[in-house]
Amino acid sequence: MIAIIDYGMGNLRSVQKGLERVGGDARIVSNPADVAAADQVVLPGVGAFRDAIAHLRDANLDQAVHDAVASGKPFLGVCLGYQLLFERAFEGGEFEGLGVFPGEVVHFREPAAPNGDPLKVPHMGWNQLRFPGRDRGTPCPLFAGIDEGAYVYFVHSYHPETPDASIVAATSDYGYEFPAATWRDNVFGTQFHPEKSQAVGLAMLKNFVALGAGS
Repeated sequence: MIAIIDYGMGNLRSVQKGLERVGGDARIVSNPADVAAADQVVLPGVGAFRDAIAHLRDANLDQAVHDAVASGKPFLGVCLGYQLLFERAFEGGEFEGLGVFPGEVVHFREPAAPNGDPLKVPHMGWNQLRFPGRDRGTPCPLFAGIDEGAYVYFVHSYHPETPDASIVAATSDYGYEFPAATWRDNVFGTQFHPEKSQAVGLAMLKNFVALGAGS
């Protein structure tokens, strides 16, 4: 079973439908015991970092996330759920994150197009991915079979930065390059929305489901 963590801030049903379309047994849960019982875990989310981390902690789901990560079961953070996995965020202040990945979540720094024209924030729409892990000889299993330059769907004003380049599984460019996805051991995170990225995103979700089948 794949647990989709409900902490009051997520596009839960669209994530569930995407996982179900590729054969996953996905269930929306809000109890730490249900997270612990799952074979795989997804942390989705849309909205403000401050509110999200507060809701997680109020429901004792922050510890459930840490326990799931430590257990070795496949774990996927999506959009805000991805950002929550970092150490801190600067969105209307400074807030401590879950610290699964090193780094911090920052606002886009005046992104500009190649001709110098300013780009609108939030970054919203389709953009391409690059996979630096393939260049390092460490291809991310979430992106198996996905071509370099594939388009995925983004909606965000903030993005993570990390001092550890080895965990950056995919990048995208919006005025400058930023980490569009990270991966370490059993934990994956995407700034974009696989569940809204049509065939490419469904292929990624299928790869994630397969990780659970092989565990």
